[in-house]
Amino acid sequence: MSTTVAETIIEQLERTGVRRVYGIPGDSLNGFTDALRTHAEIGWLHVRHEESAAFAASAEAALTGELAVCAGSCGPGNLHLINGLYDAHRSRVPVLAIAAHIPAAEIGSSYFQETHPEKLFDECSAFCETVSTIDQLPRLLDVALRTAVELADVAVLVIPGEIFLKECPDRRAGSPIRRVPRIVRPTDTDIARAADVVNTADRVTILAGAGVRGAHEAVIELAGALQAPVVHALRGKEFIEYDNPYDVGMTGLLGFSSGYRAIEKCDTLLMLGTDFPYQQFYPSTAPIIQVDIRGEQIGRRCPVDVPLVGDVDSTVRALLPLIEAGRDDDHLTSARTHYTKSRRRLDELADNDRNRTPIHPQYLASSLSDRAADDAIFIPDVGSPVVWAARYLQMNGRRRLIGSFSHGSMANALSQAVGAQATFPGRQVIAMCGDGGLAMLLGELLTLIQNRLPVKIVVFNNSSLNFVEVEMKAAGFVNFATDLANPDFSRLADAVGIHGQRIERPDDLPAAIDDFLGHDGPALLDVTTARQELSIPPTITAAQAKGFTLYALRAVLSGRGNELVDLAETNIFRRLFD
Repeated sequence: MSTTVAETIIEQLERTGVRRVYGIPGDSLNGFTDALRTHAEIGWLHVRHEESAAFAASAEAALTGELAVCAGSCGPGNLHLINGLYDAHRSRVPVLAIAAHIPAAEIGSSYFQETHPEKLFDECSAFCETVSTIDQLPRLLDVALRTAVELADVAVLVIPGEIFLKECPDRRAGSPIRRVPRIVRPTDTDIARAADVVNTADRVTILAGAGVRGAHEAVIELAGALQAPVVHALRGKEFIEYDNPYDVGMTGLLGFSSGYRAIEKCDTLLMLGTDFPYQQFYPSTAPIIQVDIRGEQIGRRCPVDVPLVGDVDSTVRALLPLIEAGRDDDHLTSARTHYTKSRRRLDELADNDRNRTPIHPQYLASSLSDRAADDAIFIPDVGSPVVWAARYLQMNGRRRLIGSFSHGSMANALSQAVGAQATFPGRQVIAMCGDGGLAMLLGELLTLIQNRLPVKIVVFNNSSLNFVEVEMKAAGFVNFATDLANPDFSRLADAVGIHGQRIERPDDLPAAIDDFLGHDGPALLDVTTARQELSIPPTITAAQAKGFTLYALRAVLSGRGNELVDLAETNIFRRLFD
C-alpha cells in the first residue's frame, strides 16, 4: 500500500514521540489534517489563533524537553505562527512547525495568500527549508527533526499543499529521532584554572540560570564549599530557589535588592547556565567565570575571564574536588542577612492590609502560591504578572514556572496553558493573566471549552497596561493610551461555559481561590488589583529617579495630581525618594 507524504510525516512524528499537533485547518493543510484524522496515535488540538498554536507547542516543549509540533495553512495561517515560534526559539525549546504553502507552480506569481515562509521564519528558527519535490521530503524531514531536538530550537518545513497528497519515496528508517544523551564538561586544565580563581577569592557569588536544571544537588554543594550566596535569574528560579540555604533572591529588572547586592559586593562571580541579559547588573571589575553548554553564548553580556563550555552538573562535579576547605562565611552571612530584610519587606507588601481595596497584586500572587498544588504549573503573562510571580511564587522542585521570559510577548499565559494542560491533563495549570494579555487572545477561552482543558485563569485586572505605565513613569512620561475598558471577565467566562468568579475585596480572596482551584473544569478568577502598585527594580538609577520626578511635575501640570496621591500611599514609591 502506497504511503503519502502526509502519512510519512505523521509516522515519523509518532516515532519521535509526538502525541499532538496544535493548529487551525486550512485548504493547503487539508492533506496533512486528513491523514491525522485516520491516525489514532497523534491528535489534532484545534486552537482559535495560530499564534496560540505555536505558544502551546512552545510550552509543551519547555515542560517536557521533547519535540512539540504546530501547523498552519498557507499565507496568513502560518504567518500567525511566527510570534510563538520566536518564543520557542528564544527559549531554546524543540518545536517543529509545518508551514503549508501555495501550489508550487504558483510560487513567485503573487498568487492568492502568497508569502515567502522560508524568509519569514529564517530569523526565528535553526532550520527552515521548502520542500520543492517529493524526493526531498524524507531526508529534509529527518534533518528538521534532528535539528530541532539536538539544538533545542525551532525547525520549519515549508510544504506546498499538493505535495502532502503525493506518494512518498521510500527511505530506510533509522532509529527514532530523540536527543542523544551526552556528558559535556571542560578539560581538566580549564577546570583547574577556574579552581585557582575561586580559591584565591574571598567573596564568591553564584549566578544561576535555566542551565542549572538537573544540577540542584551539585550547585548547592558547590555553594556550601565556597560559602557563596546564590542569586538566580528568572528562568533559574524554578530549578535552584527551593531547598537552598544559600539563596539570596533574584537579580535583574524584576528582582530585588539582596540579589543585586550579593553580585555587587563579590570579588568573583561564577555564572552557571545563564545568559542573563542586563549588563548593568554585572560587577564592574570582579573576575567572572562562566559555565555554559553553548560556547557561543559565553561573554555575550560581560567580559569573561574563565570560559568553561559544559553542562552545569558535570562541570560543577569536576570542580568540587579542587575547592579548598576552610573558607570564612562573612560574605555569605552578610548576603543572607540582607536577603532576610529584603524578603521581609516584600512579604509585608503581600499582607491583606486591613481589607484595603483594590486588592494588592502581591497579596493575590502570594495567596495563589499558598493554595496551589505542590506540582502546579504556573504561567504568568509578560508584564506585572511576571514580577509578582518572580517575587511571590514558591518553588519546591515539582512546581514549574514557564513563560515568555526571553521573547517577552504579551498574551502568552493562556496560550501556553493550553499546551501545558494538554500535555499534563492531571496537573493543575494556572495562567496568571494580565487584563491586556488575556484580551489580546481572548478567543483561546473557547479552546479550553472545545478541548475540555481544565486550565485555571487568574486575571490581574487593573484596567491598564500596568507595566507599560511603570516604564512611562520611569522615563518621565505622563501615562497615555494605557487605559483598558474591561468587561467583567467572570461574566464573560460564564457566557462561554467557563466557571467564573469576580473578587473585589481581599477578605473574600482566600475562599475564592480555593473554590476556583478546586473546580472540576476550566475556571476564571477575575480579581480587581491596585493599578498604582509599582514594581521598582532592585537598584534605581539617577536617570530613573529623575524620570519619576519629571513625571510627577508633568502629572501635576496636566491636572492629574491625584495619581501622585495614590502613588504616595504605596510603600515601594517611597524608595525613590529615601
